[in-house]
Amino acid sequence: MITRDKMYVNGQWQTPAGSGVAEIVNPATEEVVAKVSLGNEADIDLAVQAARAAFDSWSQTPAAERAVFLDKIVAGLEARTDDLADAITSEMGIPVMLCKGAQIGNPLFTFKEAAELARNYEFETDHGSTHVVREAAGVCGLITPWNFPLNQIGGKLAPALAAGCTVVLKPSELAPLDAFILAEIIDEAGFPPGVFNLVVGAGPVVGEALSSHPEVDVVSITGSTRAGAAVAVAAAPTIKRVCQELGGKSANIILDDADYARSVKGGVRLAMFNTGQACNGPMRMLIPRKDQAEIEEIALKAIETIKVGNPLEDDTYMGPLANKAQYERVLRFIERGIDEGVTVLAGGAGKPEGCDTGYYIKPTIFTNVTNDMLSAQEEAFGPVLCMIPYDTEEEAIAIANDNPYGLSSYIQSSDIERARRVGRQIRAGHVELNGARFDQGAPFGGYRQSGNGREHGQWGLEEYLETKAMIGYIPRKPKPKK
Repeated sequence: MITRDKMYVNGQWQTPAGSGVAEIVNPATEEVVAKVSLGNEADIDLAVQAARAAFDSWSQTPAAERAVFLDKIVAGLEARTDDLADAITSEMGIPVMLCKGAQIGNPLFTFKEAAELARNYEFETDHGSTHVVREAAGVCGLITPWNFPLNQIGGKLAPALAAGCTVVLKPSELAPLDAFILAEIIDEAGFPPGVFNLVVGAGPVVGEALSSHPEVDVVSITGSTRAGAAVAVAAAPTIKRVCQELGGKSANIILDDADYARSVKGGVRLAMFNTGQACNGPMRMLIPRKDQAEIEEIALKAIETIKVGNPLEDDTYMGPLANKAQYERVLRFIERGIDEGVTVLAGGAGKPEGCDTGYYIKPTIFTNVTNDMLSAQEEAFGPVLCMIPYDTEEEAIAIANDNPYGLSSYIQSSDIERARRVGRQIRAGHVELNGARFDQGAPFGGYRQSGNGREHGQWGLEEYLETKAMIGYIPRKPKPKK
């Protein structure tokens, strides 16, 4: 049993003022593996004040020196990869085979990239007679989720530190163990007190306190659309910048000239990655109606390649859902889809064979889905793929855009120019063509109810910068007196 009864504020581990305790449950075993003390509004205020006091000095620290501190985080993450993998697998259930790449390798890349940006980004440029300065935006509140816990922390924390901001991090209280390890790494790296602060607590308590705090200049959240809206409402009275990376129901358009064997199998497996708990997952597969039977057969064979089970076994592809509440939500989603009249091609309600203990669910494919069904419009955040037949390319584009979200999309075609042409017509911030691997250095973020702002690369850095114009008026020399 792990006990985390301190928060990290102003360079010290301190007992929180809050009295609540969260039990961290391993979703594969349903056993409590850790107890974490929860903070409250007073803890947030203490952390924000520490970040405010540290801001002037840290923001004026040369960017090259900030890069050295980021290098130390990279070294610490590399040294503690096994500890982080154990923590993340135990707190949210991702198979260990996938954990070190997606859950640790990606944030490692992000911190390395932020260090390079700190060294090479042009924080000051000239525009005619005006000197334009990009400087730290201020104190940042970072609110992160449980599905990719360390990755989402990295996507916010790394660029914020590179920009010269000070931060208060509120990770999900359902999966905070990796954040404590990161705090230990930052402490050992010798960051100035107050630059980084960690407070764990419930969203309606510490999340709202952080979002509404008048001394916070920027708040960035990754979470549900509902949570993003709540943060924006809390932040509105103090007119702070709000960055939101929220939900999605991404379309994967299989065009009629695609390699079906490759693209359908890849689409099914990607939909089931991380047990479907990915806001950018390709959860609506749009398929040519004339080839529906062929595509469904390929999809069934693809499902058979997915091993569901113990996340500690090397050949497991899909572990449990991350927590009991999410397990129950996804079961309700499946049951409602059946009531709506979808055809269950694979899976369905109930646990997979041999998975009686743990929050396991069958990888599920709905077919004969129409885009007006709730199954097609709402995010399951679980391993439920909806197959939607279409007749023409124009109809496929219209279906893809007929959704309140706009985070990601996927296009499959043997003609890359056709794929790009279709991709340009999709209202989403992120388009992957023909199974391209996720580019961790490219801008990532959504349109519409998927949020605003971008993470990663220079676009992510610029979310934490303010722009100042210093207009270079040069007074005339006075005329000499006669």
